[in-house]
Amino acid sequence: MKLTRLVGAAALALLLIITLLVTAPARLLYLFVPGEMVALRGLSGTVWNGSASGVLLRLPQGYFQLGAVDWSLHPLSLLTLSPHLTLNSRWGKQTIAGDVILRGQQDLDLLNLDVQVAANLLGRFAPVAVDGFFSLQAEHLQLRDGMPYSGVGRLVWQNAAWKSPGGLVPLGSYALDFEQVEDGPVTGDILTLSGPLEASGTLQLQQRHYEVDVQLHSDTALDAQVKQMLSLIAQPDGADFRLTLAGDV
Repeated sequence: MKLTRLVGAAALALLLIITLLVTAPARLLYLFVPGEMVALRGLSGTVWNGSASGVLLRLPQGYFQLGAVDWSLHPLSLLTLSPHLTLNSRWGKQTIAGDVILRGQQDLDLLNLDVQVAANLLGRFAPVAVDGFFSLQAEHLQLRDGMPYSGVGRLVWQNAAWKSPGGLVPLGSYALDFEQVEDGPVTGDILTLSGPLEASGTLQLQQRHYEVDVQLHSDTALDAQVKQMLSLIAQPDGADFRLTLAGDV
């Protein structure tokens, strides 16, 4: 009889623990998420399926706004100490969706990634004044020690424009198809989707070193402001321009 009661008490305790875990409120994340790296606001739901009315990521260049975020945490992923979350975020026209697997402080796996952000965000990382939207679709991306490790996808610059002193100068829409084998260089092909200024070329990123080689061409006479912009960043190549860049990020 005592053994039966003991087994029953153990089963009840286990059920209670499971219930507490399943219904753990999302606000518990305030205790575990480092506030110096991620700022959370307006948590609701549970740890497993919840939402935040606002999320800020702290980057070396400053805070990056994710906006409202919904998430789903895959419970079995905790057994491997690699939490797997499905995320969706919205901030105005900026949207981010995909799966994130946390393998370390600077080690991430990103799956089925679909991102759209304003192109002017680039100005926080480089001294450029551009407009339009960047969209990224990637089957998978792996980061190790905070650097690209492997991946494949497409980055599109939609309605690209240069912010000149005289106003916006439309350029077109362009794509970068990229691929990286494990621990190899990122290689990409640049192509034109639409617009008066045609661009074609290659990009390579090895660790922090990048090289870009792009041929710029137009079948029609270019706007005077476009020519002025090209003369600042590219070299004349016959009737065309050639943009070559190399450096470290």
